[in-house]
Amino acid sequence: MNKFDVQATKALLEKNLITENQYQEISSYRNLNIFSLNAELKLFLYLSVLLFTSGIGVLIYNNIDSIGHIAILSLLLIVIAVCFYFCFKNTKGFQKSETIFENPVLEYLVLAANILTCIFIGYLQFQYKPFGTHYGLATLIPTIVSFFCAYYFDNKSVLTIAITGLAAYVGLSVTPQDLLNNSNFYEDQTLSYSAIALSVLLILWTIYSSKNQLKTHFNILYLTFALHIISIATISSLIDYEDIIWFVFAIILGASSCFFYKISHEYKAISLYVFMIIYAYIGINIFIFRVLQFIDFFSDVWIVLFIVALPIYFIGFIILFIKLIKNFNKEITA
Repeated sequence: MNKFDVQATKALLEKNLITENQYQEISSYRNLNIFSLNAELKLFLYLSVLLFTSGIGVLIYNNIDSIGHIAILSLLLIVIAVCFYFCFKNTKGFQKSETIFENPVLEYLVLAANILTCIFIGYLQFQYKPFGTHYGLATLIPTIVSFFCAYYFDNKSVLTIAITGLAAYVGLSVTPQDLLNNSNFYEDQTLSYSAIALSVLLILWTIYSSKNQLKTHFNILYLTFALHIISIATISSLIDYEDIIWFVFAIILGASSCFFYKISHEYKAISLYVFMIIYAYIGINIFIFRVLQFIDFFSDVWIVLFIVALPIYFIGFIILFIKLIKNFNKEITA
């Protein structure tokens, strides 16, 4: 038992929060030096799911001609059915609050079933095209299944797949013809509007969930996706757009930074806070550069001064960044 644990336990005893017998029992238990392998075992379970689903993909790829499409799809369907059978058999059913399986292995069984479902639908669409040229449906259906599984089985990993699928569906629904014409789909600037709209939708859903107490522990995941999507979209637009419309995206980035600054304190989420600072810093730099470019600042003399001041600027930001993180940690632990 380390010094901190001894002091903490003694403090509880001195405040009469525990009895002398309880103090002795706690001390005896801690002296056994028992430690938990829960995190390590869950990591291995997660890796096993990834390896299993990856193995299924490799099996399909290497034996697609010898095994046959129907046989592969049938095998996938059987495995999916078995996984979902055990999941539904052992679940407590849908609840608004956070729920967990009695056996943590079942959480990863849900993840495996969901990934295999995505593989099944994707393979079915690729080989037999049941949705025709409506490629968005091949993305939307696994997304709906993932959202259902995430909320019914209370699984954050599956929710991550669902949000990713929703983002993919939004991207495909903007200009699906670009994929068919082999054009550069990712250079379509309208995707920025879709990304911002998706981020706003995710934020609104967290507000709705909080008001109705619907799986509120999922909110941090929605907010993380929203932060990254809206920040990357606005920063990309700050760089790509040449006319004055880039200023609108600067305002959006500033507003989102203020929102996530507030929400990171509300949820005491240092990950949101750190990435908010990084994205805001990148956005400020691009904004300053665009303004200086607009007023034709970059003459020879000013460029020299800019290069000289650049190291001081970066060092100042690093110091400010460290100070902000320290202050944030003090606030959330106070």
